[in-house]
Amino acid sequence: MKTSVYVSRLLLTTTLLSVALLGCKKDDNPATTGPDLALATTSVGNVMTGAGGKSLYFFAPDVAGDATCSGNCLENWPIYYKETPTLGTGLNATDFATITRTDGTKQTTFKGWPLYYFKNDVNAGDVLGDKVGGVWMVAKPHYTVMIASRQLVGSDGKNYTFDTKEGTGASVFLTDSIGRTLYAFAPDKFNKNTYTKTDLSNNPVWPIVETSATIGDIPSVLNKSDFATITAVGKTQLTYKGWPLYYFGGDDAKRGVTKGVSVPRPGVWPVVNTTSPIAPN
Repeated sequence: MKTSVYVSRLLLTTTLLSVALLGCKKDDNPATTGPDLALATTSVGNVMTGAGGKSLYFFAPDVAGDATCSGNCLENWPIYYKETPTLGTGLNATDFATITRTDGTKQTTFKGWPLYYFKNDVNAGDVLGDKVGGVWMVAKPHYTVMIASRQLVGSDGKNYTFDTKEGTGASVFLTDSIGRTLYAFAPDKFNKNTYTKTDLSNNPVWPIVETSATIGDIPSVLNKSDFATITAVGKTQLTYKGWPLYYFGGDDAKRGVTKGVSVPRPGVWPVVNTTSPIAPN
């Protein structure tokens, strides 16, 4: 009888010890979580997401790489920050960086654009912030062009508005994916580059905006059908509403710089946006 009781107690102790060991093993190997940043399919295409699968956004006034959403703006658009985020498939670490905002806090950027959430996005995959105010864009990794909103400042140091007149106030204009300003040439015709010489001798002054034959993502506030490509002096040039697009060499490939608007005088090389007319035939 004593032997039976002893065996029973021994079996019970062994069982409890096994359960305890299994519990420890489970704690030592917690469930694997997903990446900090990933791509998710939404109603507007593949969008970068952060915590909980919430969509991320770019802000047009941040074109220079500075985070201009502050104060009350941040109540609606909380910043995204992770010093060294783990990345999902299709994202490259070299595209991400960290900036220090004027208030001393840090924020993660993608290709120089600070990243934000939108407070009204309740569920993973929501994209309610897209197009808000015409200046918020869901964060897609492969935009061909972006929307910028900034004071236009010419090479003469004067302030200009989108209508090519002197004046103060932010103007909306197009840039490439890394914030370099795009221009049209007023004498050009519909889908016809009349500026660039065949020997490309003047291309460094006003470089052609080269692109692939297949146009990538376009911000939702724009019509993708307004964009096309032409072949100009052997290069594939991006067009908008029939206007061949150019950079200005004097902008030194810097984000958000708009010196070209006053060269050689206002109106010859305007920036473009949704209010631009269709190029003439």
